[in-house]
Amino acid sequence: MPGAIALVDCASFYVSCERVFDPSLRGVPVVVLSNNDGCVIARSEEAKALGIAMGTPYFQIREKLEREGVRVFSSNYALYGDMSRRVMAVLRSFSPHVEVYSIDEAFLELPRASEEELRSEALRIRERVGRWTGIPVRVGVGLTKTLAKLASERAKAVPEQVLALMRPEHIEAVLEETPVEEVWGIGRRHAARLEALGVRTARQLRDLPDRWVRRHLSVTGLRTVWELRGISCLPLELAAPPRRTLVRSRSFGRAVTDLMELREAVTMHAARAAEKLRALGLAAGALVVFVSTGAYGRGPHYSGSQLVGLRLPSNDMRMLARAAWEGLRRVYRADCAYRKAGVLLLDLVPAGGVQGDLFAALDERSRSLMRAVDALNRRWGGETIRLASAGFARPWDMRQQRRSPRYTTSWAELPVVRA
Repeated sequence: MPGAIALVDCASFYVSCERVFDPSLRGVPVVVLSNNDGCVIARSEEAKALGIAMGTPYFQIREKLEREGVRVFSSNYALYGDMSRRVMAVLRSFSPHVEVYSIDEAFLELPRASEEELRSEALRIRERVGRWTGIPVRVGVGLTKTLAKLASERAKAVPEQVLALMRPEHIEAVLEETPVEEVWGIGRRHAARLEALGVRTARQLRDLPDRWVRRHLSVTGLRTVWELRGISCLPLELAAPPRRTLVRSRSFGRAVTDLMELREAVTMHAARAAEKLRALGLAAGALVVFVSTGAYGRGPHYSGSQLVGLRLPSNDMRMLARAAWEGLRRVYRADCAYRKAGVLLLDLVPAGGVQGDLFAALDERSRSLMRAVDALNRRWGGETIRLASAGFARPWDMRQQRRSPRYTTSWAELPVVRA
């Protein structure tokens, strides 16, 4: 018998991560800002109640936030990524079949059971994740991923923050109450077309003829309709698809004109990208370095990129940094003030399958050195060992004036407990 699917969704994830290590944030309005403290990208329920909208530029509402006593934080991606990994590890204690859907969401397969039993299991998931990580979650359970997603959204209105949709009469009632635009997989364009034809609820969508759905909503829309009928068409993706590219970039905290400062930035991105490649067991055969001034402000406005091929695929940060520097020299214009730079790695292949040739033999010393660098950085924190050309002062670095400590990934920023 097919199992049930649960969707676990972390509530206001970035805000919840900040609250784990700072109890004074509980019950007060909190927002988290994007790169360079630009826009609001996460809000607590208290902040939402104040009318603070997602994507609002910080400079436009700074005075309001101060007036209302809103606590404001810069993005702390190291903390959020590590807390996400901890949440996913807890979920794997309930099921070996877990699909990490995003940084704050995951699907997992549960044994088929009654609605009451699955609701009890969902409560156990919520309680254990909260107790072991401090992150509050919602749990929706259904026969398919689409029904689980719907249950998770409906769980927001339930005090226990869990909802299981298994009984036909329960599913029918929820589908009747759900607007068609809220169905996972139905985009804005399809929703407008459906509403123009009088299809306004998820139940009406489910009951449409297959031939009509396939003609007007494509095969993807037909899968969504079948999922609403309880027929699983979207299996769990337990292994991430092979990476074909890897990009690493950031906006600068201020405009950069100096070539050596740009070199520091692209070297840092190349080194971090190489570290990610090694963690994935991959190597890159080519690199693209790109720079941009942005489209606003005083000119000239310019975006440029340069492809640099490698003789052999590599994940050695020295090789990739050398290629990035070669490309940067070709694309750099001295009359521009740059706002962003980065690298894109292409032609990714398994690192263990790379073969040398007569003119470019593989270097075992390179592999040993990179293993040593990774081991030291894991133990003592990221960039404990770095390339000198990546810089140290980094005046161009992203603005994070309100970032909280990286409590779980930096020895220097561990939380302090006073008895």
